[in-house]
Amino acid sequence: MSHQLVLLQRRAAPTLVPARPALGESGFAEAFSDCLLTEGLIDAGAANRARRVAETAAERFDHVLIKLGLISETDLAAAYAAYCNLPLLTADDMPDRPVVAERLKLAFLKANRVLPVVCTGDRLVLAAVDPFVEDIAQAVSYMLDLSVELALLTPAVMEDWLRRLYGDVDANVEQDVERVAALVAGDAGDLDIDRLRDIANEAPVIRLVNQIIVRAAEGRASDIHIEPGRDAIAIRYRVDGFLRHEQAAPAPLRAALTTRIKIMAKLDIAERRLPQDGRIKTVVRGVEIDIRVATVPTVFGESIVMRILDRSRVELDFDKLGLDMAIKNRLAELMELPNGILLVTGPTGSGKTTTLYTALKQLNRPELKIFTVEDPVEYQLQGVNQIQVQPQIGFDFPGALRSILRQDPDIIMIGEIRDLETARIAIQASLTGHLVFSTLHTNGALAAVTRLVDLGVERFLLASTVSGVMAQRLLRKLCPHCARPHSNPQGLLDRICLAIPDHRQDAALAREAVGCEACSGTGYAGRTMACELFVIDETMREVIGRRNQDQRDMEALARQSGFRSLFEDGVAKVLAGETTFEEVLRVTRVS
Repeated sequence: MSHQLVLLQRRAAPTLVPARPALGESGFAEAFSDCLLTEGLIDAGAANRARRVAETAAERFDHVLIKLGLISETDLAAAYAAYCNLPLLTADDMPDRPVVAERLKLAFLKANRVLPVVCTGDRLVLAAVDPFVEDIAQAVSYMLDLSVELALLTPAVMEDWLRRLYGDVDANVEQDVERVAALVAGDAGDLDIDRLRDIANEAPVIRLVNQIIVRAAEGRASDIHIEPGRDAIAIRYRVDGFLRHEQAAPAPLRAALTTRIKIMAKLDIAERRLPQDGRIKTVVRGVEIDIRVATVPTVFGESIVMRILDRSRVELDFDKLGLDMAIKNRLAELMELPNGILLVTGPTGSGKTTTLYTALKQLNRPELKIFTVEDPVEYQLQGVNQIQVQPQIGFDFPGALRSILRQDPDIIMIGEIRDLETARIAIQASLTGHLVFSTLHTNGALAAVTRLVDLGVERFLLASTVSGVMAQRLLRKLCPHCARPHSNPQGLLDRICLAIPDHRQDAALAREAVGCEACSGTGYAGRTMACELFVIDETMREVIGRRNQDQRDMEALARQSGFRSLFEDGVAKVLAGETTFEEVLRVTRVS
């Protein structure tokens, strides 16, 4: 028997629950907030704040919760289910084909955010995003001459079901594109600033930009790329490190889209000749996300990259990041040192800042005073003093660090060592009894020494202050739904042995990518980390202090203490069935 039929039978004999105020009745906000508190979905302060706003703005209390970002849409759906004694459906309950599609058209379903799930005999289960749609249920019951039972869906699952069952549910987006093109009526680059601002504040433009952001957040994208061309605007999402083409918008929308995003990011819409950086705070599906916006002028208009910082997706835990036990233990020893410099290196987007935040979270204790200097502050950590530099007013990294040293800190995190002055202050802080964390752009852990010497730091200072360097890369993880055991484990071992001649581990657990609907056909979902940790002990300090030191000598000495390269760490994850050998080769560039 299908899950839907079980659900229908269960609803045939509803459980009696005490009557609660319905929407619009006196006491609804208090009763619903009590339900939220009982379920542990919000705290009393948030509930009181939402009630005050709802009364002032004359809006629904439950809608205010979402607008203020106090609760996610998933948690709100769970609260609806508990309050109204209705079942909450999941993706497993989706029907194979549209139900009563000849009577209930897509336009009606989209307008009312309802979806028929199963129809048997004289009864219909109607899933809804909003449980307070008795009038819609009654209308459907009258029209179909069926008894209608309500169930609940989250908005994201509702949209996904409509897309899969009915195909094109983005007609409204296409209509918005057409409306915006009609508003522009030509090249918006020729419009004056006031007219352009008016167009950017029109509902179709607002909906179009919001839809771009929502799709990116729901698709686990880390970045949105909006790239103007001669004939169209390319909109691409970076998911798990790979860019995917999402859609193309007509070229006349260039200035309207750009202006709307710049207004949201509080940038100067009149300045189109210089790069600009800004920030957007918004709520998607009840989850607050930050978006870093960077614009740069190109031949056909301003290219925009929007970095999505979703705190709900970041787990500040070394196990979740992908560190194995040996590296985690050695890193923990370095983090407990009373002073010194610990560096994390890698290219942009390799997760360096997340690693440092994870370290700070573990060290964050009442007896320690922790400062960070960042550009920008990406995630707020309670109990940590976080400072964002403002170079435009002269408050840069060196200036901020000099001020911090007068604040009696124990631990300092520097967003990035970019120049000699910042490096010197970090070294000074280390020499005066502070533990310093920072990032550096190098290809590997051992290259950090060469990079700092190139900046102008003296070797003897490096040898006496730097305690360790960790280099890292992000690897795509195999999709848990479709990955299968490797079809040729011996061939995989042969390839590994070409790069690591003395390799001994077997490939019994190795898997390979397949591709399914859950991973959009890529075979991968989510990312893990490959890393190498270079610990600088007394013997290594002597090597670093020599003027003619060679990186190969440093690596040979480091291997005696258990050093393992990025490639070797990636191979270990291949043999554990977490990723593929091809992915490790792509990221570590080992031939």
